[in-house]
Amino acid sequence: MFDLDKVEAGITGTEFAGRITHYPSVESTSTLALETAQAGAKAGVWVADEQTAGRGRGGHTWHSTAGDGLYVSALVTPPIPMNMAMWIPLATGLATQAAIHSVTGMSVDIRWPNDLLLNRKKCGGILVESASSANTAAESPMLRYAVIGVGINLNHVAFPPEIEPLATSLRKESGATVSRDDLLISLLRSLDKEISLLARQYQGIHNGPGLLERFTAASTWIKSKHVHVDEDGGYTGITDGLDSRGFLRIRSDDGTTRTVLSGGVREI
Repeated sequence: MFDLDKVEAGITGTEFAGRITHYPSVESTSTLALETAQAGAKAGVWVADEQTAGRGRGGHTWHSTAGDGLYVSALVTPPIPMNMAMWIPLATGLATQAAIHSVTGMSVDIRWPNDLLLNRKKCGGILVESASSANTAAESPMLRYAVIGVGINLNHVAFPPEIEPLATSLRKESGATVSRDDLLISLLRSLDKEISLLARQYQGIHNGPGLLERFTAASTWIKSKHVHVDEDGGYTGITDGLDSRGFLRIRSDDGTTRTVLSGGVREI
């Protein structure tokens, strides 16, 4: 169980303070967050000890063992246009990376756009689901809301045989049990900061490196990695940075530069 009093005290001053809903078990925290977002809410956090139907990017399911992981969804409504919506999973990746380092001292890699890796194995994932404002006639409609789902393997000691070679947990990599309360506090504080920075960057009042520059520095997957892309029938190439929207560019083996819009990327 979470110590919600401790968590609330730890996130005082953030947009998420006073807005946490906890469930011992739920099908999906993101489903609950989406229902609330569609009803007009502006912020919130849904956290569960167990998800029975957690989902990942591309319709994949997420292995959610009771009590061993952090399964959380956050509703955010930054004043940004929909053409910047891809920046939200990137900002979430940076926030999650910072939170894990703060609590465990370990540095996770981020596989564009949403996988968290330790020693080349997946320890967590991100799924962002967003919607635009009702005024779709606008040249660049604004974001209405984004629901950010984060799943992190904290204290798993084993995984089903079919994913064991590909998955890991913070405990398996560090050798120590990780506090869910501490990681949730750190994640929400980091996420609140990153979403605020994102909005300020759009408004032109942010000083310092921009989000795309920081994400490029934080991930080994953005430049010079030989990958296979599960899109357009599948192709291979070398990663060649992010475009202005946050999508990954690939210098394909046939010499052309292509942009990954929704396909998965894996190292070869």
